[in-house]
Amino acid sequence: MSIVKRWSAKGGYKEALDIGLPLVVSMLSNTVMTFTDRIFLGNYSMDTLGASLPASIAAFLFLSFFMGVAEYLGVFVAQYTGALQPEKVGRSMWQGIWFSIPSGLFLASLWFIAEPLFALGGHPAAIQELEIVYFRILTIGSAPFLLGICLSCFFSGRGITKPIMIVSIASTLINIPLDYCLINGIGPFPELGIVGAGLATLFSFTVPVICYAWLIFTSANEEEYCVRSAWRFDGSLMKRFLRFGLPGGVQFFLDIFAITFFVFMVGRLGPIELASTNAVFSIYTLAFLPTIGLHISTSIMVGQAMGDKNPDGAAYATKSVLHIALAYMTVMALLFVVFPEFLLNLFRARGETGHLFDDVVVMGILLMRYAAIFTLIDAVAIIYVGGLKGAGDTRFTMLIMGSAALFCMVIPLLILNIVGVKGVQGPWMCLMLYVSVLAVSFMWRFRKGPWRRIEVIEFSPSMK
Repeated sequence: MSIVKRWSAKGGYKEALDIGLPLVVSMLSNTVMTFTDRIFLGNYSMDTLGASLPASIAAFLFLSFFMGVAEYLGVFVAQYTGALQPEKVGRSMWQGIWFSIPSGLFLASLWFIAEPLFALGGHPAAIQELEIVYFRILTIGSAPFLLGICLSCFFSGRGITKPIMIVSIASTLINIPLDYCLINGIGPFPELGIVGAGLATLFSFTVPVICYAWLIFTSANEEEYCVRSAWRFDGSLMKRFLRFGLPGGVQFFLDIFAITFFVFMVGRLGPIELASTNAVFSIYTLAFLPTIGLHISTSIMVGQAMGDKNPDGAAYATKSVLHIALAYMTVMALLFVVFPEFLLNLFRARGETGHLFDDVVVMGILLMRYAAIFTLIDAVAIIYVGGLKGAGDTRFTMLIMGSAALFCMVIPLLILNIVGVKGVQGPWMCLMLYVSVLAVSFMWRFRKGPWRRIEVIEFSPSMK
């Protein structure tokens, strides 16, 4: 089908962009927030920059399982919307809330394992101390973060994504100046360094919860979606939610675990290798997080099509989003190749330690070439896994993610460490192999089509 026809067709480019662009903007705002946070920390000192990525990835590692489960609520909302069962939307949202509250409390308790956890990383003592305090603050913010995800699914699952964009932008506009002031001690704020960055992030997790609650629990939404009256725990719906959501959570956890393990192993190579990898990963978020917005858009469109018993429409929508994602990632890959030095120098530390960043830039330019190729392959993996999740094929994605993490990342990286390979290119080649296996596997599975027969929600007799 021509580009013109695909633009206006159901599940075409226009619909994908209508749903996806606000999510992309939302993710971009989160990217800007994370990116500026790293720049502020890099300008503050190389130690805070070196500590920020391992600590934030470790916190996200533990959060990722619960996040992967909570965000699967969006598929239930999408499928109930496609099946014309709006009264089930509010009930689904509340099951996500009941899942998120105890999950957040558990994650906050990780405060007590921070010291032994980062001792395993083997990083210098000064960096370990910064990693511990940053990790502890981030884990406290897990509960509001998970609640924000659940509440946002009320909008995203129905394909109404502009409120999510507005809330994300508002949170970012508050976070960035607060982040800068708390790190550097501007005005009435004390100079807190990496502690200030953590506190600003904690505040940015809380703002969306308040905004979403104000937008959702209205009389109009209660009348159509039962957002107030359906607050009770529903064992049958929770069981179905966990049946599909838990594998999705495990899959997401395994992916983050593989990246976390990669970062910690690179950290053992030396401070230059760690700082250059941290900087390149931070730059890569400019490509990665907006594509996650398209990933969510894929799950929404596939979920609504499957709720309408239209698997062909789900496949068509997935292909439309893939075209958009590859176009975006191609642009980002070119930027990584053409302007690597400019992007890396954004992280240059101020003052006397600034000259130490020269070696980081030299190594980072090489790694940016890897990142450019990585972005294109990752786009395929991200979009196809979104399609599979939207259709409920979460067990397959979990198994593939676990196998790839073990055989492409963990075992090869351990072997490189045991035999004493010191170069940074070895670990990065393992990372490239990992994402390539994911891309090929998910694309093959989606095109093969067993997901077409999966039923995530219960259908009314008239739709059987």
